[in-house]
Amino acid sequence: MINSLSIAGMAAQLVISLLVPLGLLIYFHKKKWLSWKPLGVGILIFLLFSQVLEKALHVVMIDPSGTSLKWTDSVALFVLYAALAAGVFEEVGRYVGFRWMLKKHHEYKDGLSFGLGHGGIEAILIGVFGAVNALVLASLIQSGMFDKTIAPTLPDGQAELIKDQILHTPFAMYILGGLERALALVFHIAMSLLVLLGVRKRNFRYVIYAILLHALMDTAPALYQAHVVTNVWLIEAVIFLFAVAAFLFTRRMKETFEGGGEG
Repeated sequence: MINSLSIAGMAAQLVISLLVPLGLLIYFHKKKWLSWKPLGVGILIFLLFSQVLEKALHVVMIDPSGTSLKWTDSVALFVLYAALAAGVFEEVGRYVGFRWMLKKHHEYKDGLSFGLGHGGIEAILIGVFGAVNALVLASLIQSGMFDKTIAPTLPDGQAELIKDQILHTPFAMYILGGLERALALVFHIAMSLLVLLGVRKRNFRYVIYAILLHALMDTAPALYQAHVVTNVWLIEAVIFLFAVAAFLFTRRMKETFEGGGEG
């Protein structure tokens, strides 16, 4: 039987991951900080650079186990690759978006909107779709249809692994999943402003800063994925601290953008 608290957790993750981007969309619109084209380009850049290009490289580089590289068992190299990959693809993607697709959209609101599009679609794809997938699997397991229809199509052991995950993931982990998407969204907005600042100043070093900051934040989840760090609360605490710093940076950038020119 599926624990009712687990079902509630799945639903909570879905609601948090959906309502935070929608809430920010409404808030930005009321504050006149919403710019539709950068919002759309932010979504497009995330889909292309993260979900297509980065994932294609992962297929080549990462072992199917998801905890090591195909050509070496070195934990250090796996963590280095995992930390840098998202930073390089996503921050270079932001640069491409602002430099060539948004030549006339270099204001503060454009950076906010791009980050909202980028981080918002990530929250929906990972947080919302992940929760929906978990709810569907829970329903199939509860009804007995999982063993009849899904399990026979999976490799040996994978069906039991999926069932075990759905049956034993606690309520708190789903809540953390939703909150992590919200924290990541705050970080994406800050990085979008940092990259845009580099475009305005015509200085690529700001993109390098964004890549390094992104990689630094992703080091904690990479260590967890490699089973070097097993305390998930420690990982979430690191992400929380980055989100707080990102929020403060975003507020400070308002004066920087409104008080300066292109370079």
